[in-house]
Amino acid sequence: MKIGIVCYPTFGGSGVVATELGKGLAKKGHQIHFITYQQPPRLDFFNENVFYHEVNIPAYPLFQYAPYESALASAMVNVVTNENVDLLHVHYAIPHASAAYMAKMILRSQGRNVPVVTTLHGTDITLVGKDESYAPVVTFSINESDGVTAVSENLRQDTYKHFNVHREIEVIPNFIDLSRFKRQQKEHFKKAICPNGEKLIVHTSNFRRVKRIDDAVMIFYHVQQQTPAKLLLVGDGPERARIERLVRDLGIYDQVRFLGKLDAVEEVLSVADLFLMPSENESFGLAGLEALACEVPLITTNVGGLPELNVQGVTGFLSNLGDVADMVKNALYILDDDHLPTFKENALARAKEFEISQILPLYEAHYERVLQAVQPLAL
Repeated sequence: MKIGIVCYPTFGGSGVVATELGKGLAKKGHQIHFITYQQPPRLDFFNENVFYHEVNIPAYPLFQYAPYESALASAMVNVVTNENVDLLHVHYAIPHASAAYMAKMILRSQGRNVPVVTTLHGTDITLVGKDESYAPVVTFSINESDGVTAVSENLRQDTYKHFNVHREIEVIPNFIDLSRFKRQQKEHFKKAICPNGEKLIVHTSNFRRVKRIDDAVMIFYHVQQQTPAKLLLVGDGPERARIERLVRDLGIYDQVRFLGKLDAVEEVLSVADLFLMPSENESFGLAGLEALACEVPLITTNVGGLPELNVQGVTGFLSNLGDVADMVKNALYILDDDHLPTFKENALARAKEFEISQILPLYEAHYERVLQAVQPLAL
């Protein structure tokens, strides 16, 4: 099967999932064509079935904002035509689903009926999509897709609740490649950060307010008062400067390290004892799954799709949004040497349920159903 994949080429969850999905499908023999404005960070070309097509966005003085959606639609038309692509799979509704609809109509006028599968990832529905200026386009694009998937049951229900969507949405959860995300022998790294055997706590995100990184810092602040610990903050974004000021104001700057954006986040997770995810909303929680795969238990909120990933009292604990005191109590329980080994064991067992080999067949079956339902155009 020849599949065109459209995604944001970023470290964000939708871009990571789309890239890893394409790489996994390529290893199974499918021909994958990535279509986006720059090469995704996790994309490599050590597979003969992976191709990358850059979207050319011309800069004209006439436009205040570059017409990316039009350029993307044209790129999809060209790739489908030149590479004889069977199906387009777009990740994140805005603007990919609407651009795919435009491409589909252009191709149809040329006598080709190429189906479009749209995968909803989270903020394209829960945040951006609810904006009145985007909602009609999001609704139309989802309804006009030939197949629709969501990464969690919570996101599926949220889509039905907030949009007039009449298409069936199939839940296909995010996944993990356990050959990459696994506990590694990096004790020298941990020794450099925690020279006196301190517990190592980690948070990774894009440093937006929705991630509530100040809650993560406050959890650590109270934990380190009762047990020796260090905190690693991985990622970057608009909240970083404010969080750095908070860390200084609390007097814990020497116990916290800001690592910025990292591609090889699994190396950090390999030496972690606990992962903090006090988010305001998470449609699935891919960063949490990556932590579980590296045998790191979770402290999360009970919002969005997190209860579908983090098993209360087994892989970690869930607390109400903003309940820092409860998160501190639960963190100290997990970090106790009598409890930590069991939580780490449970974390890996849970991650195995989302191993990529378990999820790829679900996408392949979805593609097959869509292809079978789409009728060729009459000549």
